[in-house]
Amino acid sequence: MKVLVCEDDVVVLKVIQVALESEHADVTCVTDGTKALELLSQNTFDLIITDIHMPHHNGDEVLNLVREKQKKNTPIIMISSDTEEEVIAMALKLGVNEFVKKPIDANVLKKKLKKFLIA
Repeated sequence: MKVLVCEDDVVVLKVIQVALESEHADVTCVTDGTKALELLSQNTFDLIITDIHMPHHNGDEVLNLVREKQKKNTPIIMISSDTEEEVIAMALKLGVNEFVKKPIDANVLKKKLKKFLIA
């Protein structure tokens, strides 16, 4: 399974990468929204994990590209330390499949990943 992870915090990025690789996923990591949008316009991924707040382009722009412009149903997990109810509601309205709060708990993340990972 090909997974794109968009996260600007390198520690969080590593936690996610290790969790995905332990499930035998093929992981591509980027640390800003510009690179994420470039990769999404040129590649297909089976799952996208994105922070809501990133340099240059936010997670909502990643969502917009996938859902509205590409018309894809690719599963998207949004992660954020901004856990106010309106932020979570906005993410769900935009079409995320799951929302994970920071700090990332690897066990919680793995449980949510199981819904989407295909060996």
